[in-house]
Amino acid sequence: MLKIFFLVFMAGGIPVAVAMAGASLAYIVVSGSLPPFVVIHRMVSGIDSFPLLAVPFFILAGNLMNNAGITTRIYNFALALVGWLKGGLGHVNVLGSVIFAGMSGTAIADAAGLGTIEIKAMKEHGYSTEFAVGVTAASATLGPIIPPSLPFVIYGMMANVSVGALFLAGILPGALLAILMMLTVAYFAHRNGWGGDVKFSSTRFFKAMCELAVVIGWPLMLWLLVSKLGAPPQLTVFAGLASLFVLDRIFKFEALLPIMTPVLLIGGMSTGLFTPTEGAIAACVWAMILGFGWYKTLSWKMFVKVCLDTIETTSTVLFIVAAASIFGWMLTATGVTTDIASWVLGFTKEAWVFLLLANLLMLFVGCFLEPTAAITILVPILLPIATQLGVNPIHFGLVMVLNLMIGLLHPPMGMVLFVLARVAGLSFERTTMAILPWLIPLLLALVVITYVPSLVLWLPKMFF
Repeated sequence: MLKIFFLVFMAGGIPVAVAMAGASLAYIVVSGSLPPFVVIHRMVSGIDSFPLLAVPFFILAGNLMNNAGITTRIYNFALALVGWLKGGLGHVNVLGSVIFAGMSGTAIADAAGLGTIEIKAMKEHGYSTEFAVGVTAASATLGPIIPPSLPFVIYGMMANVSVGALFLAGILPGALLAILMMLTVAYFAHRNGWGGDVKFSSTRFFKAMCELAVVIGWPLMLWLLVSKLGAPPQLTVFAGLASLFVLDRIFKFEALLPIMTPVLLIGGMSTGLFTPTEGAIAACVWAMILGFGWYKTLSWKMFVKVCLDTIETTSTVLFIVAAASIFGWMLTATGVTTDIASWVLGFTKEAWVFLLLANLLMLFVGCFLEPTAAITILVPILLPIATQLGVNPIHFGLVMVLNLMIGLLHPPMGMVLFVLARVAGLSFERTTMAILPWLIPLLLALVVITYVPSLVLWLPKMFF
């Protein structure tokens, strides 16, 4: 009966969060098994969670980066590094998304922030609007895979696994996705005879490579100072941060400090300097230092607007989590999850078959449900089965999030589709057709991530 109420509400065009809470309330009222106030109680307890504090702060950090002109700096850095390759702006699009993914944590922020700059630039350089939209949509899926990631925070809370381990697990799969997308860009460039979009400049390229060298070498240097030479950890970190600002002032780097954001977050969490929730606050502080103090591109008026936008987005996300919490609890209480588990385990006891079926289910669900709602509904149903069959919950989290990110590119409910259709001025139908070729590298990456768990688990096992 619960499922019938939910499907009726969804068919009536009611928003998914309202449909989940409404179906739960309707079932309780009709069955008379529980007092109606249980709905409110379970919804409140569903968001009364310390890890969920990371949600508003990661959203705020991404909004601050977007509004502080950081996206333009990232774009110019990527242009210097790969813009001279064949199909240059396509490669810039992917590389820019890799970097921005380390700040925003959401696919929609990536598509709306960097996507606006990238699509406009690609159209001005003669690329078709469809190609620009396709590569922007595909690269936007990197946002929640490369840490930090809002879906990982939600999954970590629901599955009771380490959010820090999930963040580390996303690094290598994110790199795989980026490589496959850049190979796809190279294929289109070769087929269409595209050249580079900017003239190769040894000065700009060398400067960009120096920035990358600092990003890689800086944490290694700090690690050697602390672990091998016994330097005081906090003092070393503060001295290291000061050195970054000195280097940036001397060499006038394009995007060194923004690129350091994911390095600081992952380094801080893996060394125990702060938790993922505290890391989200650290990301906000870092964004404010860059916007207000260093680049001076943020004003208090802009800051107030960013905070209001963050409140609006956070309210939406947490309401979905609250509604999905009561719905998931009702699914468990009414025995739906147990029935599904019994059916699946009766059908197969092979982990690879279960993962195949789970992928198909999650791809389908991702086309209709917002990722946060899908995670909170699917985790109580699928994770117990995965655990019984020996699938690592961190590995399963990566598989689930990637499936739901691919769902964001699908009609009828794909939010990235709607965002890019508006940004590019394309019809919804043309936007959908533009994205279809890019599903090939995404699905190929999904297969590899699903059936090569060592790619996902290698880094978490090193640190956790």
